[in-house]
Amino acid sequence: MNNNTPTTELNRRMHAFRQIMDEQQPEWKIAMIFSKINVFYFTGTMTEGMLVIQRDKDAVFWARRTYERAILESNFEDIRPMPSYRNAVQTYTTLPSEVYLEADFVPLSMFQLLQKYFPFQSFKALDYQLAMTKAVKSDWELHYIKQAGKIHQRVFEVMVPTILREGMSEADLGAELFAMMVKEGHQGTARFEMLDTEIPVAQLGFGENSMYPTNFNGPGGSKGLCPAVPSVGSRERKLRCGDLIFIDAGLGVNGYYSDKTMTYMFGKPLEKAVQEQHQKCVDIQYQIAEMLKPGNTPENIYMTIMDSLTEDFKENFMGFGNRQVKFLGHGVGLTIGELPVIAKGFKMPIQENMVFAIEPKKAIPGVGTVGIENTFVVTPRGGENISGDSRGLIFVE
Repeated sequence: MNNNTPTTELNRRMHAFRQIMDEQQPEWKIAMIFSKINVFYFTGTMTEGMLVIQRDKDAVFWARRTYERAILESNFEDIRPMPSYRNAVQTYTTLPSEVYLEADFVPLSMFQLLQKYFPFQSFKALDYQLAMTKAVKSDWELHYIKQAGKIHQRVFEVMVPTILREGMSEADLGAELFAMMVKEGHQGTARFEMLDTEIPVAQLGFGENSMYPTNFNGPGGSKGLCPAVPSVGSRERKLRCGDLIFIDAGLGVNGYYSDKTMTYMFGKPLEKAVQEQHQKCVDIQYQIAEMLKPGNTPENIYMTIMDSLTEDFKENFMGFGNRQVKFLGHGVGLTIGELPVIAKGFKMPIQENMVFAIEPKKAIPGVGTVGIENTFVVTPRGGENISGDSRGLIFVE
């Protein structure tokens, strides 16, 4: 099967980006894009290079590593080799004094090198405009996201319970889970919108390890292999009868992700009070899903839910102790953690075919983190769950 991004899809994205820039930054004249995710979004190749988008001219992708690969897999209309910036700058005889760049990505060394060959005087960030361009998914994109969701459901709800066994370590589970996901169709890597954030397999933990302090802004926890690899799972923590098992992972197909968290009770059921706290999280997930309709705002959804919760339930909700996060869900697409976010301050109306991962979770001392996460597509009827219908806390004997 040819998974290359079609020309029509690339043209749609470029048109949408230009339209957003014209509306939000009417003075813009030139944008330069370097991050491989955004280059891939507009060109269909992860090749290292520089995408130059001029307001009044066709865009050009200057490919470095390597031009040959870009030609083989990209349907972008104008790809040119760029051994050095000096090769590209000769094409641009007149340059505006201000350029638009990815402020969240471009390091200072790259900025200085770029400015050496393209002597602009100032820059503005275009990260928000790029994020909002990517937020509304096409049917082509949704095809792969839904495919990822189906694999996610099969692996987490059906297959994982078959490999859980007393005495296995968290690291054992991480290794077997990764192999299982890849065999079922996972692309083998998880990409996050947050800088320098990587989770090779999953954020997972047995018992209270699922409350362990994280190294990123998330409501769950994982002790990890070691300080250098705070994910995958501990080699020392072994699965015991009565444990809560927590697994949170992104799963990707052809670049596009679904995001899912599933919990399990191993050996014997957890106490009724714990199960009730979990079911409250599941109910919140579906309350949020009902509100995922075009025209509603992420802020309104967040405040509606938070205002409805008792103070007792809010304790350790969305994180343990002082590590509570201030969101209930986030966008998903080419990365995990995209805009918009279901949080206060996000007032732009939701649009049809946006995709959100909704993840209400609660830490319970002595037990671990309960709750759920699934991926939803915004429709006029509310959020369509594409990653599974299990309510979690699956009992495994």
